[in-house]
Amino acid sequence: AVYIFLICLVFVYLLLSAQYESYMLPLPVILSLPAGIFGSYFFLQLVGLQNDIYAQVSLVMLIGLLGKNAILIIEIAIQNRAKGISILQSAINGGVERLRPILMTSFAFICGLIPLTIASGAGAIGNRTIGTAAAGGMLIGTVIGVFLIPGLYVVFETIDTKMKEKKARRLQVSTQIQEAHV
Repeated sequence: AVYIFLICLVFVYLLLSAQYESYMLPLPVILSLPAGIFGSYFFLQLVGLQNDIYAQVSLVMLIGLLGKNAILIIEIAIQNRAKGISILQSAINGGVERLRPILMTSFAFICGLIPLTIASGAGAIGNRTIGTAAAGGMLIGTVIGVFLIPGLYVVFETIDTKMKEKKARRLQVSTQIQEAHV
């Protein structure tokens, strides 16, 4: 199971690195996922269910769903940065503009899982485990994520901007040295 999660995270990281054309900007997405995983395990313990294959399927699903929330916020922030808005204001705008759609889709998903969390009859434990792990992870991941993701964006966008500026300065100095030798 650990290998599957690592492969999922590496795949998401590489896909987002290609999309954002940056190795730093996928990190806010990846680092926002542990909140949902904590919520999933917390709710499983709270209800008294086990971490089995059903819970692990829910965790893989949460990587996609919580990642989507983070991608929505970061995408708006990147668009704002391209317009020349500051890093902090871009993060705030991304969080504010995407707050309602993220809350609506996340809570609609959680409400859709309620029948699974209270299932009875044949296969009820599997249904309860999937429903509880997914609903708990989505609830905690969404509530914490709407605050955490813009903050992580500010940190990693600042680092990325400084690295790009340093690289541009080195390239400029290198070009000046080459021109001086010619």
